[in-house]
Amino acid sequence: MIIQLIIRITIIAWLFSVISSCGNKTTSSNSEAVARAYDQFLYKKDIASIIPAQTSAQDSVRIAKSYIENWMHNAAILHKASENIKNDNVEIQRQVEEYRQSLVRYAYEKELVAQKLDTNVTEAEINQFYATNQDNFQLKDNIIKVLYLKILNSSPKIDKAKEWIRSNLKSDRKLLEEYAHQFALNYYLDDESWLQFEDLLKEIPIKTYDAEQYLTNNRYIEIEDSMNIYLVNIKGFKIKNSVSPLSYESKNIRNLILNQRKLKLINEMEKSAITEALNANELQWLVK
Repeated sequence: MIIQLIIRITIIAWLFSVISSCGNKTTSSNSEAVARAYDQFLYKKDIASIIPAQTSAQDSVRIAKSYIENWMHNAAILHKASENIKNDNVEIQRQVEEYRQSLVRYAYEKELVAQKLDTNVTEAEINQFYATNQDNFQLKDNIIKVLYLKILNSSPKIDKAKEWIRSNLKSDRKLLEEYAHQFALNYYLDDESWLQFEDLLKEIPIKTYDAEQYLTNNRYIEIEDSMNIYLVNIKGFKIKNSVSPLSYESKNIRNLILNQRKLKLINEMEKSAITEALNANELQWLVK
């Protein structure tokens, strides 16, 4: 808090020095202004609001100076453009109004969703959505469930590590995890989650020109180079263009369900607004 107070005092002191240097360019009605561009003024409160929290005093002054300079430069360019474009340009006015309406509508929809969207998605809903839309869940990549270790070829108990990584016993998995924490240069031991095969190839120097064929014919892999040993146990795989497993799509399905609810909520709001206006006789055809 003390540091932030010092920073704010530093900024304010600098801003006052800027104001003082303006001389007679500011009047009593705009004594809080720090810059002028034609008939527009930039005020201290506008500057303070753009300084991020935890910013040093030196950086705060730099940010403020940059902001003021950009504001004045933009005002000069806009003024020049305005002189060469008629203020009553119908197309510009139409676009400005459309943009304003779009911003108002977006702000309302955002607030509506924040207040009323039900974000609770159950497992049953996810399962139902998956079962109904399986044709939409086609894999674009080969995915695997895998365990792998990268260790130095001088590491201790390498034979044991090979035994543990191939085992299905919980006790051996625990020993493998302890071994990985102590000796592995890199490892992945979550064989309950799906991983893209391409991600594995970035970590393990597997050479293959046909990923699908390779996955079909290989489950346990040992690779050794001049320094390292790579141990890989592929516990399961799915080939691209096949149906993507539910566990791989669960997060995506949840987002899809929420998006459907969001669209439905907005659609209901729109219908309600139109119905309300019609019932109040606020929407009328004036020509036939």
